[in-house]
Amino acid sequence: MFVSSVVCCWRVFAPRVSLVILIATTLLLSVTVSARADEDPAIGLASFALASGSPEQSLFYSRNLSGYPGTWLRAQALLALGQVNKARPLLQYLIEGEHQRGAAALALARIALDEGEEIEARERFQIAADAGYGEVREQALYELAELARRAGHRDMTGRILSGMEAGYWAALGYMNLAADYSKRDLNPARALVALRVALAMSEHDTVSERSRNLRSQLLVRAGYLSYQNEEYEKAIDFLDQVSLDSYHTPRALYFHGLALTARDNHRAAMQSWHRAKKYPLAYPGVQEAWLGMGRGYDLSGYLGQAGEAYLAANASYEGERVTLRNLASQIRQDGAWKSMVQDARDSEAQWFLSDSRTLTQPRMAYLFRFMEDPAAQDAVGNVSALARVEALLEEKANNLEVFRGSLKNRLETPTKPVSGRQESLFAGLETLRARIEDLRGKADRPDRLTTINRSAKSIQDIEASLRLLGERLATRDARLEQLLQKTNIVLSRIQVLRSRAASLRGRAESKLDDLALAFVSKHDDRMAHALDKTEQKIAHLYEYLALETLERGDQ
Repeated sequence: MFVSSVVCCWRVFAPRVSLVILIATTLLLSVTVSARADEDPAIGLASFALASGSPEQSLFYSRNLSGYPGTWLRAQALLALGQVNKARPLLQYLIEGEHQRGAAALALARIALDEGEEIEARERFQIAADAGYGEVREQALYELAELARRAGHRDMTGRILSGMEAGYWAALGYMNLAADYSKRDLNPARALVALRVALAMSEHDTVSERSRNLRSQLLVRAGYLSYQNEEYEKAIDFLDQVSLDSYHTPRALYFHGLALTARDNHRAAMQSWHRAKKYPLAYPGVQEAWLGMGRGYDLSGYLGQAGEAYLAANASYEGERVTLRNLASQIRQDGAWKSMVQDARDSEAQWFLSDSRTLTQPRMAYLFRFMEDPAAQDAVGNVSALARVEALLEEKANNLEVFRGSLKNRLETPTKPVSGRQESLFAGLETLRARIEDLRGKADRPDRLTTINRSAKSIQDIEASLRLLGERLATRDARLEQLLQKTNIVLSRIQVLRSRAASLRGRAESKLDDLALAFVSKHDDRMAHALDKTEQKIAHLYEYLALETLERGDQ
């Protein structure tokens, strides 16, 4: 009865984030520059800057590095900065060499795929699979399997997946293959087999958090398929294994309740739905769990409690619509970047729950749902990148302002005349030189002559330094003026860049606002539909109670 609204769990999983972020992060996890940091400190500095999310700093440190380590670092930094056209020739250079061929081919393949060049992408992925190793090879094979699956060649997809190492990417491939089977087969047997293989593969993933999340998703899908096939005990067994701190927990609890209801265990079903109700209504399965409580009481014969449960669901949906309207108003006023992204971590937000766990924070829940959309991921990534650029430019401008102030203070401070003191020092040096010459003529031992010669050399060096000091002091103001002019020019350029960055960010935020408002409107419609359903349930229940009362009266 309530299943259709959450069938979205069978959407094929395609991990799409912006091309720049995806390439920069996944390749960093899988490939490291083999040159040792002690061979050139710039390699270590550039690698650290790239890994810590500062590609512009990485580009600066790697600008003078030669050979493949510098080329690879610059290519990654350029990709992270979105400068694909500048990164492309560097990647092409690497793919034709002996080092990082697989990683470079994978990056070029993703670029081609993003540009719609599927044939070129397939060729590049094949090179990456042949030349790469570890995570790079597995990603390339996964992408080849996905290309085959999307083209309808499921047998080829299976062959590619069977040649992969057990781990995250193989599990992901089998999960998507299972989604295809579930859409085309009336019998879920093949889909369940693929999901079991995916579960076995996911256990070999070395990234524990990623593995837990994928395992929960696989268990929910397997449980849902088993429920659809009326294998309720099997469904319950799958769903019992879902972690209680997973993003997929609310949906798993809802399906768990459905399977228990099908076994006529309404009390246990309502316990599962009651636990699901503790999560924000943004999550799939929570809205249905509220409605399921009333249905559970109804099937158990407790009509009074059923009415109360429906009324509670009705009030919850009404409250959520108020929350969504407030969120839409804040987006229009402050923008989605602040209202949905930045404020999601603000513990002072009025509509945060007192519970500090991330999964139970309503605004964070809506952010998670919003970020399921690849277009939303791209929009948030663009605004985030531009915000980082603005912050960097502001920091540089502030530093230059301080430097410019220091230059002005130096120019306003007059230099004391040193010509008289300099002449006095030169005269003293001449006196010392004469005494040294006198001592040199009287020196009767080699060691004393050596000491006298050293003293003469020191006097000569001091004299040269005094002359240089005089020349520098004479040109001090001119050099400071030149530095001040250069500083002003750089500041002007930075201001132009800040203006351009602000303009681009404004356009990016406007696009993000449109996506966020459409998202909020969609969820408001979902709550409105849920309200209609609860009101119908309440009306039918009261109608039944009224008829039952009339029948008792007639008797």
